[in-house]
Amino acid sequence: MFFYRVALLGSSIEPLTYCAHEQIQSGYVVKIPLKTKEVFGVVVQAAEEPPFECQFISEVTARFFTSAELERAKFISEYYSASLGLALGLFTPHESEKRTFEKLAIAPPALTAEQQKAFEFAKSHKMSLIFGDTGSGKSEIYIALICNTLLCGKNALFLLPEIGLTPQLEMRLRAFFGDLTAVWHSKLTKKRKSEILSALHEGKIRVVIGARSALFLPFYDLGLIIVDEEHDESYKSNSAPRYNARDVSLMTGAKEDIKVVLGSATPSLSAVLKIPYFRLKGTFFKSDKEIIYENAHNELSSALLEQIAAALAKKQQVIVFLPTRAHFKYITCKVCGKNIECPFCSVAMSLHKNINALKCHYCNFTERILPRCPACGSETMEAVRLGTAEVTDKLREIFTSCKIEKFDKDEIATDAKLNRVLKSFQSREIDILVGTQMLSKGHDYHNVGLSVVMGIDSLLAMNDFKAREHALSLAIQIAGRSGRKERGSVFIQSKNCDFFRKYMNDYDSFLEYEKSFREGLYPPFKKLMRLLISHKNEAKVKEICDKTVQILKEYADVEIVGAGACGISKIALKYRYFVLLRSENAKPLLFAALLTRNPFIQVDMDPLNFS
Repeated sequence: MFFYRVALLGSSIEPLTYCAHEQIQSGYVVKIPLKTKEVFGVVVQAAEEPPFECQFISEVTARFFTSAELERAKFISEYYSASLGLALGLFTPHESEKRTFEKLAIAPPALTAEQQKAFEFAKSHKMSLIFGDTGSGKSEIYIALICNTLLCGKNALFLLPEIGLTPQLEMRLRAFFGDLTAVWHSKLTKKRKSEILSALHEGKIRVVIGARSALFLPFYDLGLIIVDEEHDESYKSNSAPRYNARDVSLMTGAKEDIKVVLGSATPSLSAVLKIPYFRLKGTFFKSDKEIIYENAHNELSSALLEQIAAALAKKQQVIVFLPTRAHFKYITCKVCGKNIECPFCSVAMSLHKNINALKCHYCNFTERILPRCPACGSETMEAVRLGTAEVTDKLREIFTSCKIEKFDKDEIATDAKLNRVLKSFQSREIDILVGTQMLSKGHDYHNVGLSVVMGIDSLLAMNDFKAREHALSLAIQIAGRSGRKERGSVFIQSKNCDFFRKYMNDYDSFLEYEKSFREGLYPPFKKLMRLLISHKNEAKVKEICDKTVQILKEYADVEIVGAGACGISKIALKYRYFVLLRSENAKPLLFAALLTRNPFIQVDMDPLNFS
């Protein structure tokens, strides 16, 4: 009789012990009885005979995970405080043994002298960051690296933050690699997924483009992982296990001898400080760009409308960006553009009208709404946001002969709609595209003559330690959509024009400036963990929160930054409380998570969402 620890695929239950008449290799998917049904699990390791009676494994399937994939799943389970079953549930198992892949010689794209230097830099480092300005030609470097990978008989994975970016990239990669290329994401049909997996095993597919789920495909001889737009928060999962695909890629590269290349025009401070990088400046195509600033607060002003009219008169297209990331309203001064910050956290405080107060969503500090701006004494403090629908409607009233479309997640609900709108915009059937962050995501618009950035102050005002980084990054990314091959203009509407003037063309200096705010408080200098407690009974939630804080104070060597009701205090009839923890490194935080384990507590290591 043999005994095994089996992780239940996709389940939060910890591994259970089962028995079998034959030996089973670790990593194999098995069918096991659980209460009144049968489920799938993964044999994690052999076990000693337990003091209780075990149930038998029903069936050993032909599907399996490699030892490297098991180790990766264990890392995700431990670091992100999730069950091994949930971590393994991210992966797609292998269905047949490893085979050797043919070395392919594909002519790489012609590179400029600077691009060649960046290529050589990435080749000579196991992990690297291409810090390249928008339009500097990072894609050509990526393609050259993929060509080199195929020449070595290995496969390549190209990660993007969102599937909305895949159509244009797929077209570019197919121009070089043809049918060796495939796109993978969660919305594919079961049949298409099966076709890709079969072709991947047979070596008919060698280059996979995908969102974060593509990281867990059953690769053999994966030689390169490219993580484009590495700064993008879409790489972070919002459900357990709350992993960050960029960080897991780096860990995978280190453990499994795979080259990892990050890329961004506006890289995160963390990446710049921790990863060797090559600075690629300038643009690949000759372009000339003018940035116009208006000291205004989120309005369709006459100056803005004049700029739009001028671009349309030149037969150029226009994109108008509005942020929607903020779930809360922040009080901003109409005169000086300043917002009210928490005295303990150096982040903006949120307006809570129901209690007529401002609240910090990091430490829960609360104070009454001030009648005057603390910076300039003005009484014109307000919390106003203009949405994409309102802007689209107003522009349609003004520019009646123009085709104006909305481009946000409410409007673009399917792949088909996304492709249709992008194709229409590329073929110049759409004159003005009004949208949210989706507009910034690497789309290549060659006829855009004007990029408009509205409402950016609401991002600067967010109660987020990355608020400045997010706001500037988005402004630069949106600006980069204009004048890709000819002269273009960027119109930025802000009460903080000095900030944008200083750093729009000098992101390197901004990163130095940002370091001074983060040191001793926030990542990458400190580690954060957020415990989210939710339950239908508010008294129960508060009780668990108070008990958690008490346990942590007594037994854990971590700093409790704050605790209490979340900014969004109730979702889907469940009340929400939080405890935010800080430490020099991950180990004390992971111990704190184990110490306070509770079915009503969700653990978020390296959190990006504080609502």
